[in-house]
Amino acid sequence: MSSHTGSDWLGSVFEVRLGPPGHGGFCVARHEGRVLFVRHGLPGEFVRAVVTEDRGSFCRADAVEILEPSADRIPATCQVSGPGGAGCCDFSFATPEAQRALKASVVSEQLRRLADWEPEFVVEAIPAGLVRPSGLVTPRGTHASAHTPGRLGGVATGWPAHLRGTPPQDDAARTATITSDTATRGTRTGADADTAASGAGSETRAAVRDAQVNAAAAGRGSRTEAMSPSAGAAADAVVADAPTSGWRSRVRLVVDAHGNAGVHRYRSTEVIADLRCPQPMAGAMEGIGERTWTPGADLVVAVDGDGMRHIVELAPPEEGHGSGRDRSGGREGRRGADRRSTTARRAAAHRARVERVVDGTGQPVQYVSGRRWELSATGFWQPHYGAAQRYSDVVAEWSDAAPGGLAWDLYCGVGVFAARLADQVGQTGAVHGVESARTAVAEGRIALTDQPWVDLSAERVEHWIAEQPATSPDVVVLDPPRAGAGKDVINALTERNPGRIIHIGCDPASFARDIGLYRAAGYQPSKLRVFDAFPGTHHVECIALLER
Repeated sequence: MSSHTGSDWLGSVFEVRLGPPGHGGFCVARHEGRVLFVRHGLPGEFVRAVVTEDRGSFCRADAVEILEPSADRIPATCQVSGPGGAGCCDFSFATPEAQRALKASVVSEQLRRLADWEPEFVVEAIPAGLVRPSGLVTPRGTHASAHTPGRLGGVATGWPAHLRGTPPQDDAARTATITSDTATRGTRTGADADTAASGAGSETRAAVRDAQVNAAAAGRGSRTEAMSPSAGAAADAVVADAPTSGWRSRVRLVVDAHGNAGVHRYRSTEVIADLRCPQPMAGAMEGIGERTWTPGADLVVAVDGDGMRHIVELAPPEEGHGSGRDRSGGREGRRGADRRSTTARRAAAHRARVERVVDGTGQPVQYVSGRRWELSATGFWQPHYGAAQRYSDVVAEWSDAAPGGLAWDLYCGVGVFAARLADQVGQTGAVHGVESARTAVAEGRIALTDQPWVDLSAERVEHWIAEQPATSPDVVVLDPPRAGAGKDVINALTERNPGRIIHIGCDPASFARDIGLYRAAGYQPSKLRVFDAFPGTHHVECIALLER
């Protein structure tokens, strides 16, 4: 069955059989010789799909009716991202196992096509037992029991304390009390907000944090090889304790013309004032939908390692700066979203904007391997609350830096990986971190003051590499943005002949392109880990070790 007229298929309805998954959260289908990228379906399903964009060479479509469902289909867990909805949860209608299989298929295809590499691996879930926030924020004068809900800055989380990183058998940690100090709330325009409450509160936070670190260390394995299909059972063993909802510790919302907080409709500037997406940590969205915010503003919501919630409102981009925002508008026409408008909107969103701290301090506290960072809520931190620790463990395992060694941490952010490398090379070694965001570098320097052999620089990576002496680093870690490191950086890096390279990527296509560039320069990938750090979505995190 089909319903369309002429060469423009926008709005046409077709019945199609879905093929393999593609990079971007869709399945590939074909109709009358043309390619359809169909969202909201699973491979093998027979669906009724409506075309949402006709791009000429291909069409985008939504599966609006599932005529023959897959055995992997479940009731959707996200009520916001269905056909015509938001783009937050691409796979909320698939079992967790099916989601990881879809991601594995996409990663394999990208590596085969762009890097000529066909490794064996499984997509690993991040188990909850290692990643719950380290603190339990409870009302002053009360104690958190192992079977009662914790709190986030005074907002109930609904999580039993023993699921928040505190071993149930540890009575000292189980009864720790952490207070939420709201007296530090205020307005800031780029200057850092005051530090959160200290004193007894900081002592109890430390007690619970130490309990989490010990639990993480006890449960951490020492894998040294890329995972093979036979290792899938081990990964599946932790699935029951790996949540597919409530994993996101940082959320960015948009505000419509009426002051309602929400999310963007998929490939649109229109705001959907519906906060029922299951990704945010329990309690993180509490009360936000009931408030009226500044029209055109953005909201950043962060839940930190002490369990405190922070909300920062970013003022609307200044008029005349090409914001390109139409927060009451609809979806675009035949050719889809205007790329120039999208580019202008993103550029405007990243300009300096007035920040108003609404809840918390605006300076979330985060912990990795017992080290404390305090950073801006609007700065970068891994969205999944367990990802930073997990990736840091892989880096520490693979880097194998000897005392007195030289290590580089490129795109270092606040220096999470630099800290682990510094532990290995010691005072007789040196670690250089490079990051273009000056605020992140400043925050990282504060966190690493006890490691003076770490030097963090605010500079573009490719420029910094060109300025370095000819000495070859023993190990280099790269965690570039979604677009990847690219040819200029990888060529400059490989010319320095580092002993080992650990490359991290959150986009399978750019990650595969970078791996291909390394291989062309004589480096071969020897290990691969792939993490389901964004459950319910099509996103995935890849880490590779490369050596000559």
